Amino acid sequence: MALLSHVLGGARAAAARSLFKLPRPVIARLAGDPLVINGRTLDPEMQLLLRLQRIEGPAVETLAITKGRKQVLSSARLVGGTPPIGAVTDRTIDGPAGPLALRFYTPRGLTGKAPALFYIHGGAWIFGDLDSHDAVCRFLAEEAQVRVVAVDYRLAPEAPFPAAFEDVWAAWTWITSHAQGIGIDPDRIAVGGDSAGGGHAAIVAQHAVAEGPAPAFQLLIYPVTDFLELSESRMTYAEGFHLTKAYLDLGEANYLVGDQDRSDGRLSPLRQDVTGVAPAYVVTAGFDPLLDEGKAYADKLREAGVPVEYVCEEGLIHAFANMLSIGTAAPKAMRGVAAALQRGLS
Repeated sequence: MALLSHVLGGARAAAARSLFKLPRPVIARLAGDPLVINGRTLDPEMQLLLRLQRIEGPAVETLAITKGRKQVLSSARLVGGTPPIGAVTDRTIDGPAGPLALRFYTPRGLTGKAPALFYIHGGAWIFGDLDSHDAVCRFLAEEAQVRVVAVDYRLAPEAPFPAAFEDVWAAWTWITSHAQGIGIDPDRIAVGGDSAGGGHAAIVAQHAVAEGPAPAFQLLIYPVTDFLELSESRMTYAEGFHLTKAYLDLGEANYLVGDQDRSDGRLSPLRQDVTGVAPAYVVTAGFDPLLDEGKAYADKLREAGVPVEYVCEEGLIHAFANMLSIGTAAPKAMRGVAAALQRGLS
């Protein structure tokens, strides 16, 4: 995510956060005239964030990827903060192309065998890592009272398709096969992620139907589900709402460097058979290019008889999962996500 890296930089961070603690009517006045698209009204906090972003400087997708990664990390740390957590530990396992890093989150007061979430970060296949989504994992672990295990999969362009999914699948099989030894109930492991990571999570659940072991639940936060066709929302919200079409295009151009079949089962979960996949919670944002494909995937699950709860956070934008220290709207939405995870693994 790339919000407020300059506005929230240095000594200005505390002042900017205080801005979002002002009464909602004041925030609404600062945000400007209400923005309504397709009957949805952009939340004033999101609108103010976007106004600040416009004075921030160059968009991430216009930077060299290495520089963009630094900006994504810096911004994610600033808007995410450091939610409290019982314990965080790192370790490496053997991956398909060498050591593969995992990070384990244990909420306060949790001991013994417990349910868990395997979390896959977003970032358009070229950005993001364990640190960029550290706040998200901390928050979900504490709020849902589950163990969380995150994976630092390989990124493009250094490692194009299908490297990311190979790492994700390797991590999933390692976690499920070692569950007993790492304090996890093997019958209560969810797979989840946001954006590109949400797409990977859906694909893991699909592959697990035939190859096992299957997750008990899916937690899909504004997932990428289709490489084959551009949805209407990808065009409606192509610019001006943080995640842009240019950002997505940059990610795809670096992830897919050959003549890959875009309906491939490791790319487009919307194009696959979803019969028998794990129950799911799918959440989208109302002002997000990925809105339509997230909803389409929830509809596909429902039509196949898969238990699914679909929620659209009507006034929010992409990357709200990272905004845990800014305002009230995004944290409230994420508390709903955590509650769904807790229900799914109860």
